[in-house]
Amino acid sequence: MLDETEIEPIGATIRAYQVGFGDCFLLTFKYPNGENKSDRERHVLIDFGSTGMPLGVDSADQMMKVAEDISHRCHGKLQIVVATHRHKDHISGFSTKKDGKGTGEIIAALHPDLVIQPWTEDPALEDSELKEDSNEQQTGQALSAQYFSSLKHMNNLANTITMEIAHLRSEKFMKALSEELADQIGFLSEDNSLPNRSAVANLASMGKNHYVSYGSKLDVSHILPGVKIHVLGPPTLEQHAAIKQQKSKDENEFWMLQGAAARTFWKLQAASGELITDFTSGNSRLFPDADIFQHFFPSHDRWFIRQLRSLRGEQLLSLVRILDRAMNNTSVILLFEFAGKKLLFPGDAQIENWEYALTDKQTAELLKDVCVYKVGHHGSRNATPKSLWKQFGRKKEKEKGEGDRLVTINSTMKGKHGHNKNNTEVPRTSLVEELTTLSNYRTTEEAAKAKKLYLDIQIA
Repeated sequence: MLDETEIEPIGATIRAYQVGFGDCFLLTFKYPNGENKSDRERHVLIDFGSTGMPLGVDSADQMMKVAEDISHRCHGKLQIVVATHRHKDHISGFSTKKDGKGTGEIIAALHPDLVIQPWTEDPALEDSELKEDSNEQQTGQALSAQYFSSLKHMNNLANTITMEIAHLRSEKFMKALSEELADQIGFLSEDNSLPNRSAVANLASMGKNHYVSYGSKLDVSHILPGVKIHVLGPPTLEQHAAIKQQKSKDENEFWMLQGAAARTFWKLQAASGELITDFTSGNSRLFPDADIFQHFFPSHDRWFIRQLRSLRGEQLLSLVRILDRAMNNTSVILLFEFAGKKLLFPGDAQIENWEYALTDKQTAELLKDVCVYKVGHHGSRNATPKSLWKQFGRKKEKEKGEGDRLVTINSTMKGKHGHNKNNTEVPRTSLVEELTTLSNYRTTEEAAKAKKLYLDIQIA
């Protein structure tokens, strides 16, 4: 067995799995001595999810191959599982099946010692009650419970939007929504709706859960000797006032916009002589067997109705964008430190999540000599803030030695999210150019092109 007081890793490997548009990283720490493989290697799985594969790759088959490779690579034992946040492209692989043969069962069978999730996943928040007492701690708990409740309701609303966009995609309605707009809404609503809630339940039960926030203490010396884990995010509502303000702004905008959009949608159906399923309540029209008189609108009215339906699409896109930002800003940000090396894994954290950490001098010092950076949010423009990028002291010009450069790793797939015409494409072209020029840039697109399941990055 390893002597926890003396042994530290002599190196590490990051296995970046090709999961299309999603994240799945297996971080393996290597030790010099040990009676067997399980002593000489310790493993951390960071996320396991996808919302789309490259053309010609079967999603279910690929995810099963990834799960089986993780099990094989770990020799039947995981030390830590990290689920940075509950977006589908980060946790869908943890879902289970009724027959007990899902990818989630394979991961659970590796019996992780710890499961790390953001504080917003703590089930204790669901039982919190608002207190009239002005006690600061109670007030903080009440705010957290409100935020937890908002996120939960937003997930439910995303389910509604997913169903509604499926209806709007029908031939009769597609003239009102461009294919591009429908794709954007469909992707974001599906990513946020999390239809397979078994992933959440599986994560909560597969090991001892730690629901973390900025500054949380994680002593992992007993399972990862010589490794320190610094939690740099997400901040709590009490730690970062900007999140409270963002929450208030987004929450009001979100629900007011949804209400207005819903009224528009149902009025349109009534005006057209149709009454379809009310997706928000699950109720069908009052007399489902009754004949409905179908009539035609004059041409000048048809234009107006098309415009209203198009507006509905824009409103839906606004809703899912708000929810997407809210969920990304619950991402766990972890910095692994061992033998003078620092590896930064920020999930999909965006600027509101990063702001608190980047204003802390101690955190700024930690970030200066990061040697590996997992690119945030698949290379989107708002997940690698310039203030963060400037912190990295290992960025080098092209002529500098390869061994001294920052390593950046991006799990991504072009064409799934955002668009070039409004500079929202993921991965963002200008960011990729910067990463390629000033770091040793690696991407899972390399594995996809070579038709490989993963790419390995060695950290000496």
